[in-house]
Amino acid sequence: MHLSFASTRPAGADALALLVPGGGKVQVAGLAAEDAELVAAAIAGARFEGDAGTVAEVFARVDGTPRRVLLAGVGAGTPVDHERAGAALTARLLKSGAEKLVVDLTGGDVSAEAAAALGAGAVLRGWQYDVHRTRQQAKNKATLVEIVLVGAPDGSEAAWARADAVAQGVGFTRELVTEPANIIYPESFVERCLPLKDLGVEVTVLDEPAMRKLGMGALLGVAQGSARPPRLLALRWDGTGGAQDVPLALVGKGVTFDTGGISIKPAAGMEDMKWDMGGAGAVVGTIRALALRKAKAHVVGVCGLVENMPGGNAQRPGDVVTSMSGQTIEVINTDAEGRLVLSDALAWVQKVHKPRTIVDLATLTGAMIIALGHEHGGLFANDDSLADQLLAAGRASGDPLWRFPLGDAYNKLLDSQIADMKNVGPRYAGSITAAQFLQRFVNDGVRWAHLDIAGMVWADKPGAVWDKGATGYGVRLLDRFVADNFEK
Repeated sequence: MHLSFASTRPAGADALALLVPGGGKVQVAGLAAEDAELVAAAIAGARFEGDAGTVAEVFARVDGTPRRVLLAGVGAGTPVDHERAGAALTARLLKSGAEKLVVDLTGGDVSAEAAAALGAGAVLRGWQYDVHRTRQQAKNKATLVEIVLVGAPDGSEAAWARADAVAQGVGFTRELVTEPANIIYPESFVERCLPLKDLGVEVTVLDEPAMRKLGMGALLGVAQGSARPPRLLALRWDGTGGAQDVPLALVGKGVTFDTGGISIKPAAGMEDMKWDMGGAGAVVGTIRALALRKAKAHVVGVCGLVENMPGGNAQRPGDVVTSMSGQTIEVINTDAEGRLVLSDALAWVQKVHKPRTIVDLATLTGAMIIALGHEHGGLFANDDSLADQLLAAGRASGDPLWRFPLGDAYNKLLDSQIADMKNVGPRYAGSITAAQFLQRFVNDGVRWAHLDIAGMVWADKPGAVWDKGATGYGVRLLDRFVADNFEK
């Protein structure tokens, strides 16, 4: 979807949207006198009061031309309210037959940030991925392709350039998460990311022999049942010109399909496990966003990419593997594979890049969905200041988090009789013991946070800024986290 700016309303009969604050008086400039009373009655009948994300629609003659007129509520007028308004407008018109929407901001109290947020909401809500469809009824096809913002305040285009970069990063993540596992697997995931080199991103790829030489027995143990070879992908963006010598590290779980391995999952719903690489998807989407907007930050994103299959050479429950860190792990359940992948990815990024701060993201546990549903991602951290920074970024970006505890009592639940640890604890506190497992691979003095986003990367019903399917969760969160705490 293309978004542009104009100083005056374009000529024509395209759909016209006007913003209405909560409790505000609805006025439509240019209405024919005979239409005004009917429009007022229609709005009253719809009980439209300008709440953020609500839309009232009428047909009326504006400046003598019959037009579809949409009144979009912006509530208190915050950027988040404007984002919801933009998304609601797109949701209403996306498959309506309308091809162009003109949003008139003239005379309204709209900041540049709010105007950009409105555009971001509209573009994000309009994202669709229909490349695999060969037959589709006309009424189910998206028609809205252009949005024009009229009368936006000074600075809006610059604000939109930044918001657009983030929206493109979200779109990239959604694309990777949406693709089926026969199309996105470790090697093809890497291939999709190679064009990031053109944006100035440094790309490093480790194949299986290289990882074996480094001793990544935990990651390779997960991959050994699949015909698809694993990869470790590292993307480095340095927009500081070398001023920041130590990067922020983002680490993502990239299990491109998860059968559970020998501890196989139930057949019903297993197709959803194509999105078990949502953490890695969020990492590469964030790197794309940072590179597109030329963020003045130094960030490295690392993705452990594997497929977890129950082949003849697959890892067995009871096997003991040695991680890159040298710690040994008794594999009690092969469906607790994401933490094994992340353990070696964490060890590698610390050895090679020596970050002071690490944030990992993973669709790690079903227990997180039981705890938080699909409303928040789970946050675990060994540093209160880091946790506070991420919580604030989540609130500001629309990708919310909720913090969970860590502690010795939970850590002891991972003790093994024959190895340094086992990969699962008991049934209770499953998300916490998974985080405790990862913490064992974080070096002393390193600030670390783990985001369990199992309930957030995929939606069974539309949300504020997404349709059913991939949400792109994590990109807006991490971009805001970087902007607020690491950009100079």
